[in-house]
Amino acid sequence: MMTIKRRLLLISNSTLHGGGYLEHCQEQIRNFLGEQVKRVLFVPYALHNRDAYAKTAREKFESLGYSLDSVHEASNPVDAVNNSEAIFIGGGNTFRLLKALYDNGLIPAIRKKVFEDGIPYIGSSAGTNVATVSIHTTNDMPIVYPPSLQALGLVPFNINPHYLDPIVNSKHMGETREQRLSQYHEEPDTPPVLALREGCLLLVDGEKATLLGITGARLFVRGSAPKEHEPGQDFSFLLCQS
Repeated sequence: MMTIKRRLLLISNSTLHGGGYLEHCQEQIRNFLGEQVKRVLFVPYALHNRDAYAKTAREKFESLGYSLDSVHEASNPVDAVNNSEAIFIGGGNTFRLLKALYDNGLIPAIRKKVFEDGIPYIGSSAGTNVATVSIHTTNDMPIVYPPSLQALGLVPFNINPHYLDPIVNSKHMGETREQRLSQYHEEPDTPPVLALREGCLLLVDGEKATLLGITGARLFVRGSAPKEHEPGQDFSFLLCQS
């Protein structure tokens, strides 16, 4: 049996109320990248102003002891991925992000670096969405049209970042996030959805997955009621989905 090398840190949100950019998860990022990684390749495609986004990410990662290059500054994005030590894909609009990944031919390149070379992959919000089977469970509007909603497939399930619980006694008549995810599972052959509240993240190391952070998550599985899980939960069973 082939050993799966993937190492993923999938973060629900880049900024938590009361803190700065990636401040709430900076220790997990530092522990995840360790001392072997010296340079991180940033993918800023989810936001329109890529230069400003790269500046924000660069300042943060340099404060943690890592140099950062942005793929949008590279003359050949595929070569930049092929030569990367670690990849960080930031948040923004998931449709814009996925379209740019397809347009630049980065889907197979990133998959190869993660699955075959075992380089660390960090995703936040939209960057977490594209690490999954598809972006069907993003919260974003389809402001552009990627050629497919199929994403990187680094894990065999979907994630809903920024998950919001139903508000008791709310007079809002629109669907709750729980209802929207249940509607997704009304369709056949839909994978589980791990709904990450702000402040939590999923660490994947090979065939092991663990919930980290300060808030819990809800797991939605087709045909079952959603279940609540606390930080420390072992989600390795999700990696065995067919």
